[in-house]
Amino acid sequence: MTSNQLIDLHCHLLPKLDDGSPSLEASLTLARQAVADGIGYVLATPHHYDRHYVNHAVVVRQAVQQFQNELDRQGIALTVFPGQEVHLNGQLLDHLDDLLGIDQNRRYLLLELPHEMVPAYLDETIFELSCQGITPVLAHPERNAQLLAEPQRLYQLVQQGCLAQVTASSLVGTFGAAVQRMVKEFVQCNLVQVVASDAHALKQREFVLREAYEVLGKMDSGYPQRFKATARQLLNGEPVEMGTVRVPRKSKRFWLF
Repeated sequence: MTSNQLIDLHCHLLPKLDDGSPSLEASLTLARQAVADGIGYVLATPHHYDRHYVNHAVVVRQAVQQFQNELDRQGIALTVFPGQEVHLNGQLLDHLDDLLGIDQNRRYLLLELPHEMVPAYLDETIFELSCQGITPVLAHPERNAQLLAEPQRLYQLVQQGCLAQVTASSLVGTFGAAVQRMVKEFVQCNLVQVVASDAHALKQREFVLREAYEVLGKMDSGYPQRFKATARQLLNGEPVEMGTVRVPRKSKRFWLF
């Protein structure tokens, strides 16, 4: 793949919207780091409806346009699209008009679970979203304590129609060997279909997307192309070929981070 063509579908680089970037200067630094990592396209995904942040669709669209104008003015070769990392809550369907999808037509929705557990109402939410033609893409399942302790639960969620996104830094081992082993198990069982940075202007929250693809390539030479194709399909709102999923082995060690 030529330089600057990677797609990053989970990134907190918009200034002053959440914990991703405190300033325009920090956001521009993140943008330059993305380009240096081979990324040409970013879905900006500020937190929405979590415990700390609400970022309405209209606000995100305006912020993306303003930031893109600044990127173009400074000659930074990065294209930014508006999105959200939507936190799971019981009133999600009441706010459907305020949710930005991964793609323009909201066929796919980046959905964040609480870090501690999988709420009992998730199954109903998946069904209700599917009735609206929306497929949830679970953000970083490796950060959910219950899914780490009970990885077969992720298998059940994928069987119900979810997709999942693993964080690049988890795959390369930034958060420890135990998390990395479980993430690789998720990949091998076809329970995660896309890798993204979840980059913030914070320590240990760098892009490392190129390195993550190198790790995937060492696992299986076909993984990088498959994951890159899925990222493109999600951004374009196209069907994703799931393939066969398998029940993962239970991890002996896990922790929150």
